[in-house]
Amino acid sequence: MVKEYDSEEGHRQFVVVDGIEGERYDSIIEDSIIFSPDGQRVGYVARTDILSSVVLDEVEDKRYEGIVEDRLVFSPDGQRVAYGVVLRSGAEPTSTLVVDGVQWRDRATGRNLYEKTSSVTFSPDSQRVACFARQRDKWFVVVDKEEARQSYYAALKGNLIFSPDSQQVAYAVEEDDFQFVVVNELEGKEYDKIIVGSLIFSPDSQRVAYAAEWNDSQFVVVNGAELKRYDSIIAGSIVFSPDSQRLAYVAQDRNRQFVVIDGEEGEQFSSVGPVTISPDSQRVAYTVNNQFVIVDGIEGENYETVMAGGLTFGPDSQRLAYIAEVGNKQFVVVDGMEGKQYDSIVIPNGGNISFDSPDSFHYLACEGDIVYLVEERIE
Repeated sequence: MVKEYDSEEGHRQFVVVDGIEGERYDSIIEDSIIFSPDGQRVGYVARTDILSSVVLDEVEDKRYEGIVEDRLVFSPDGQRVAYGVVLRSGAEPTSTLVVDGVQWRDRATGRNLYEKTSSVTFSPDSQRVACFARQRDKWFVVVDKEEARQSYYAALKGNLIFSPDSQQVAYAVEEDDFQFVVVNELEGKEYDKIIVGSLIFSPDSQRVAYAAEWNDSQFVVVNGAELKRYDSIIAGSIVFSPDSQRLAYVAQDRNRQFVVIDGEEGEQFSSVGPVTISPDSQRVAYTVNNQFVIVDGIEGENYETVMAGGLTFGPDSQRLAYIAEVGNKQFVVVDGMEGKQYDSIVIPNGGNISFDSPDSFHYLACEGDIVYLVEERIE
């Protein structure tokens, strides 16, 4: 958390982690505070006078004119950190990428200054880094310090990804008033719009899917093949099964939402939450109206609230857990059985309930000012 105090130097802010106060700065960008994926490291953006810096594990890095998007990114293994910085080089500000504390320089040109950078991304194996960069009013991708051959009018934020095997790169761009996806520098078909945040690889890295818009209708595109058209495709809803053979997403027609699984449309509702597919790729679950869960086409108990996005299958795919709320009390539901009620159930970083085995799981729960680690076994 960020705390404030007044001193002889004026109004100051600092971060408190595990009860330990950090260094004082003129201001802390609260939305920039981020933990590494393993929860062992913490970083944030601080400001002193007119300069900004990244503070990692309470060690301040070099100060710059600005930190791009006021954000830093941890690699999936938590060992590496990258962020864009704003520099002064002449009359106009410039930008480059800082990876593991070192400013990037292009391998071929030696250049490390661009007009702008954005969307820093690590590969799943933590070995590769990519970002968008702009030079001479054109955007392009830089991967492992190498600039792509093509450049475009605009790069679409939220649509720069590595494949699960870390070997491929895909992103969305705009040129001549059309938007399209580029995979390994091969350009796809042009559309009116690529839906932000929809670009995804299958787990086996063999398929690429995204949502596009053309002539006021939206549809999913898989390896270049266009699926059925709807009024809209809900952003971020596209998901592949773990075996990469099945595809699901949430579509909308006439203000009613429904799940499409392998081309088959489910029942329509006011709103449908994210789709979760079991580890064996055979079962499908999703929330409806944030009030109940549908599993394999069967509706569960109706609650005041079901936490969207928190559905978790056990490792053997036989059990499903989620968090529900009734009367300002929250509890875990497993296979329709309700657990003990607490003031709140804590799921860090937007994660899920953690199964330790097919018949045991754990979570954090709050009751008053006390936080409990709850470990449960299913008999």
